[in-house]
Amino acid sequence: MRGTLNDQSLIYLQIARMLEDDILRGVYREEEQVPSTNELARGYNINPATAAKGINLLVADGILYKRRGIGMFVSKGAGDTVKQKRKAAFYDGYVKPLVKEGASLALTGEELLAMIEQAIGEENKK
Repeated sequence: MRGTLNDQSLIYLQIARMLEDDILRGVYREEEQVPSTNELARGYNINPATAAKGINLLVADGILYKRRGIGMFVSKGAGDTVKQKRKAAFYDGYVKPLVKEGASLALTGEELLAMIEQAIGEENKK
């Protein structure tokens, strides 16, 4: 288990996010078992029900699945599922507001794209 909890968002969402991060980094591979709710609860000093809520979010998204009596495992294609989920969140949380703000400033599509390309170029120089 990696990461630390903070006060910025709900704990169960942080648990789900940390497990997703670990799946993307290859800490947990497809068909590999993830920590149980009790292990997460002990590791982060949280209520097991809170840990279960985070895990259940990932089950609902098809990222984890339960093997009865054994535990929770990473689903096939979980990494791609996490990436698609995060791309959709990125679009809704960043791209749409960016376009809306650009429209309020009367930026053309070309101007907005030029700004994005400039930012990409600056990021690539780092």
